[in-house]
Order: sequence, then C-alpha cells, then structure tokens
Amino acid sequence: MNRILIAEDEERIASFIEKGLRANGFVTTVVGDGDSALEAARQGVDLVVLDLGLPHRDGFEVLDTMRGEGVSTPVIILTARDSVHDTVAGLEGGADDYMTKPFRFEELLARVRLRLRGGEAVAEVGVLTHGPLSLDLRTRRATVGGATIDLTAREFLLLELFLRHPGQVLAREQILSHVWGYDFDPGSNIVDVYVRALRKKLGAERIGTVRGMGYRIS
Repeated sequence: MNRILIAEDEERIASFIEKGLRANGFVTTVVGDGDSALEAARQGVDLVVLDLGLPHRDGFEVLDTMRGEGVSTPVIILTARDSVHDTVAGLEGGADDYMTKPFRFEELLARVRLRLRGGEAVAEVGVLTHGPLSLDLRTRRATVGGATIDLTAREFLLLELFLRHPGQVLAREQILSHVWGYDFDPGSNIVDVYVRALRKKLGAERIGTVRGMGYRIS
C-alpha cells in the first residue's frame, strides 16, 4: 500500500487531497510546514505532494534539501504561482511533475499513479461504459443505447465520475470535491441539481439515491 506525504498549509486543500487519496486506497500523512515536510520525507514515503508556498521553509528549499541528501522520492509540486519561472525552477530543482491550483482531483490522481509506476506512460481508458451508457473521453461524446446525449461540461464530469466508480455510493461532498474542486460550498445543493439534470437526460433509473449517503450509478 503506497504511502503519500501531503505537504500543504491550506487546510481545505490538504483535506481535499487527503480524502481523495484515501478513498483510492493510499495511506496519507499531512503536514503544514516545510520543516515537518522535510522530516517526514526523510523517514520514507512513496511520493510527496509538495506545495511551494509552505511556511518556515518553502517548497523549493524542501525539495532542494531532499535531493541534496539523496532522497529520490517522486515529488509532485503544487503551486498557485502561474509563472513559467516557478514551474521551471521546481522541475529543474528535482520535482517530477507539477500541478497549478486550482485543479481537479482526478488530474492529480492520474499524475500520482503515473509517478508511482516510475513515470512510464500507461494508456488511459478511452471509453467508459456501464450497461447501455457509454462515455468517450476523447471525443467527449455520451450515448445511451447508441443515441447521442448532449451534456454540459459539468454534467460530463459528473457522469465520468459515476462511470469510474460503478456501483459505488458517492457522497455529495465527494462529488463536490471531484467535480467542482476544493473551492466549493459544502452546504450547496448543486450536486442534487446536476443529478436531476442527468436523470432527465439519461433516464431516472440510471442514477439511484442511497438515503443519507449519496448517489450511485445503477
């Protein structure tokens, strides 16, 4: 079971990443400053998700010290800094990949899995299917029994999430974090609104409600 260190001082973002990784079978450790990040990395983990804007000792210094001490653990840097200079500096400093905030969890998860496989590219499943439902990720085309269904961008992401977790009950908070990212209002009813919209387009029986828990594709 892979162990992942999350070094992020924004509690909301750290929680968003931690919940998603744990739901996908990873063991996580969360720290909120550079000194703690360096100490945890020294103790041995399989991958580090490293924010550049950490207090006490920023991500650049943590990364530089890790590599200087011979710690070769894969590192994915997170940055709200959208300048090319910061990205290049992070990669040249020894990072294996980077994500610019805000980001979708599915994108981070794909990069985590890739780096844990040693960076070897693995073909992404091009089409997700479940019964008569089909979702082509390349053309972004959805069909039910061969009939094309027009979906908005958010509806597409929501259906993709359901199809990637067939039979699994997805809580509203989990759906919010995956589809809308970490910058969401947990009290919002937007998930219910979009589920109703999907039911109208796909058929009410396609997405079931599990009372008190969430939704699942059925």
